[in-house]
Amino acid sequence: MLLRFARLSLLFLLGCLLTAGLPRQGSMVPPLGAQTTLPSGISDQTYRVSVDLVNVLCSVFDRKTGFFVTNLAREDFTLYEDGQPQEIINFARETDMPLTLAMLVDTSDSVSPKLQFIQDTATSFFQTVLRDRDRAMLVEFDSSVTLLQDFTNDPNKMARQIRKLQAAGGTALYDAIAMTCDEKLIREIGRKAIIIVSDGEDFSSRTDMRHALEMALRAESTIFPISVSKGGLFGTGDDTEEGDRILRQLAQETGGKVFFPVQVEELDDAFRQINQELRSQYNLGYISSNPRRDGSYRKIEIKVPEGNLKLNYRKGYYAPSN
Repeated sequence: MLLRFARLSLLFLLGCLLTAGLPRQGSMVPPLGAQTTLPSGISDQTYRVSVDLVNVLCSVFDRKTGFFVTNLAREDFTLYEDGQPQEIINFARETDMPLTLAMLVDTSDSVSPKLQFIQDTATSFFQTVLRDRDRAMLVEFDSSVTLLQDFTNDPNKMARQIRKLQAAGGTALYDAIAMTCDEKLIREIGRKAIIIVSDGEDFSSRTDMRHALEMALRAESTIFPISVSKGGLFGTGDDTEEGDRILRQLAQETGGKVFFPVQVEELDDAFRQINQELRSQYNLGYISSNPRRDGSYRKIEIKVPEGNLKLNYRKGYYAPSN
């Protein structure tokens, strides 16, 4: 039996209005306890201090070759928040960190001619990418949003649900992103990615792109769109369509990459590149020099000395709020 998101229930609509107050952002460093010998007459106490660690995943490419650059050190990165330099206190190359994946497939009428190829390549992707500690879920969206497969590590379960995809109706892309993040991904920890297969056009959502992006950033999820518009699959490869420009913005703001496959083979290559990028990222962690827990949006900028390198990373985050 299909598990269906509560379609724009009162609770979800209220959540759309109140997301600015969600206390989500980077992972929380556990409180550190410190005991001090105090002057006579003052009882010993344990003082606890908690700080918020902001984690930013960053992919680095050579602009000329397109290859991943995997030999950089902490000292090669400079990180800014709202224009202020930040100290990178955690640094790692994430190759084996577990993945939490959400695939969102557009099943509107416009996708119907390409659905068979999408099903074949998506099935192959999960059979290739899922490792022991990874988990994936599958959502289809047309005029409504449906959870076809909850989190699983079994590629065969994913394949069975992918085969059930049927094209019909309109497109509720923004609802699919917002609801997936709000009801699923925001509760998960670790490295999270949303793979969207769509033409990028939205005629049915009750929320908008701004809110969908906000929810993705609060859930710390990177978006990798694969276009099936006229500019994408079986198209020209150009992002001249309005939907393609939307997909590009979703990727840029969250640190992902958009793909415009023209042939079926390129669709399979897009899935391969997503898998490779997710296994080739740097994790930069810092404690913001701005201690205010005001729920505000903070801009992030990362630089490296080498001019021929391209960096993909989320362009900001929402500070926690009390």
